[in-house]
Amino acid sequence: MKIKELSNLGEDELITKEKQLKKDLFDMESQRQMGRVEKPASFRNIRRDIARILTVINERKGNGKKGK
Repeated sequence: MKIKELSNLGEDELITKEKQLKKDLFDMESQRQMGRVEKPASFRNIRRDIARILTVINERKGNGKKGK
């Protein structure tokens, strides 16, 4: 997922997408415990997508505070 794609989404959509990614990450962690992970690199990609979403959300919240 790219930052430009995320910046076009609404805040509710971003929060929903973040929750879904966190659920996917949790499910993959449980699969890792059982030894059935097909794509280990997807852990990294999901964590980065979550960080990108949080960055966009925090940038939107902080837009009014830049002048201080």
